[in-house]
Amino acid sequence: MMSRITLTLLLFFSTILAFGQSKVLNSEMLSQQETKKIFTDRLNKQSGINYPIRRVYRCIDSSGQFFIVLTESTNVKAPRTDTLHHHIKALNFQAEKNGLIKKWEIDDSIIKQPGNDEMENSIWFWTKYTALKDIDNDGLIDPVMVYGTSGLNHTDDGRIKILTYYKGKKFAIRHQNGTLDFERNTRVDKAFYTLPVKIQEHVKLIMQKMTGDGHAIFPYGWQKAMKAHKIYFDEN
Repeated sequence: MMSRITLTLLLFFSTILAFGQSKVLNSEMLSQQETKKIFTDRLNKQSGINYPIRRVYRCIDSSGQFFIVLTESTNVKAPRTDTLHHHIKALNFQAEKNGLIKKWEIDDSIIKQPGNDEMENSIWFWTKYTALKDIDNDGLIDPVMVYGTSGLNHTDDGRIKILTYYKGKKFAIRHQNGTLDFERNTRVDKAFYTLPVKIQEHVKLIMQKMTGDGHAIFPYGWQKAMKAHKIYFDEN
C-alpha cells in the first residue's frame, strides 16, 4: 500500500516536478549534498529510512520523476575491522506537487547459510549491475536492482537476488551460489517470462556479466533452462 509523505520543501519539489515533466528519459546518481537536501532526517524518519543512505538515483521518464534510495545497515563483526551490512532496504518514491509517494520497497537481511548454522557475513546492493533505463522503449524506465550476500567463502556461497520492476510489478530471480555443484540452484518467478523479450535478454546479459566477473556461479546450462522457461534449475 502506497504511503504519502508530506514534505516542507514544497517549493523545491515544485521545481523538480516541473523539470521531470519535460519527459526526457534520464537517470543520475545524486551527490551527497543533493541527497541531504531532499532526504532530511525528518523525511527519513517519516518514510522508514532506518539505515544509512548509500546511494540515491533520480530518474525521469514519461511518468514524471522518481527517486530510488538504497540504504544499508552498518555493522562490525569482531575480530574484523571492516564494515559489514546485516540489513538492506531500498525505496522508490514518486515526486508529486505536495511531496513524495512511496511506490515500492525492498527489505532483506542476512540469514543462516544452507547446510550449516553459520550466519551470512554481509548483504549489500551490487550497484555495478543496477540498470535504470528504458529497456523496451516504451517511455518508462525499467529498474533492475541487484543485491547479494557473502558467507564463509565470500560471494562463492552467498545469495543473489535480481529484481526487475516493470509497470509497477516486481519480477524476481533468486540464486544460491555454492562452492560445490549440489549447493547451487536458481529460482525464477514464472511471471518473469511474461516480460518483454528485450527486458528478459537484458537481465540475462547482467547474469552473464556477473558470471564473468566471478560474482555468480549459475548452474550449468542455465541459459538453456531459461530459454525453456524453467522456474527452477540446479546442477542435478
